Amino acid sequence: MLHNLLYIDPGSGSYFIQVIVAALLGAAFWIKMSWQRIRAFFSGNKLKPEDKKDKEKTV
Repeated sequence: MLHNLLYIDPGSGSYFIQVIVAALLGAAFWIKMSWQRIRAFFSGNKLKPEDKKDKEKTV
């Protein structure tokens, strides 16, 4: 009975790969768009108000 649960047909496998690729690309896009905020957080620097305005305009 356990052998039936371990089967993944090609359609499900390709969908699973598509979900993984989409999650990785989405995370990469989020990091790219938030890079200055992430860098400021870890370096301890605060973003200047003009940096925030520029960042909002580009989005």
